Amino acid sequence: MSHDAAEGATRSSASPQVRVAWGLLSAVLLVFAVFEATKYGGWVVVAALAGAVAPDLSFLLGLSGPHQHGQLPRRAVPVYNLLHRPVVAIVVMLTCLIPESPSVAVPLFNFGLTWLLHITVDRALGFGLRTADGWYR
Repeated sequence: MSHDAAEGATRSSASPQVRVAWGLLSAVLLVFAVFEATKYGGWVVVAALAGAVAPDLSFLLGLSGPHQHGQLPRRAVPVYNLLHRPVVAIVVMLTCLIPESPSVAVPLFNFGLTWLLHITVDRALGFGLRTADGWYR
């Protein structure tokens, strides 16, 4: 799939049914994340907010460099794609099993939970992974 300057970036070509499924998963994860943050408070809320923005930190790599509107610079694409894979967020969630202290494990879990929420919302809205050229797949 090629893009030109006149065409601009397009969103994911996922079917409406797939996007609805991502949206439903997003709703479940949102309820769970709010429940967990409300239940524990404190650092869990901070960790949850950090997890919600963590995947988009890859955009910082794309602040400079040649690219068109809607295109991510090539050097930022591998990081963006890695941070927007659900398996990575799930692995982060599973790291909560390592520490013995709940004061460390619970924020880790919620960090990964809201990271996964971010990914599912992106997919529901049609923002998927990027091609090597920086355009949406």
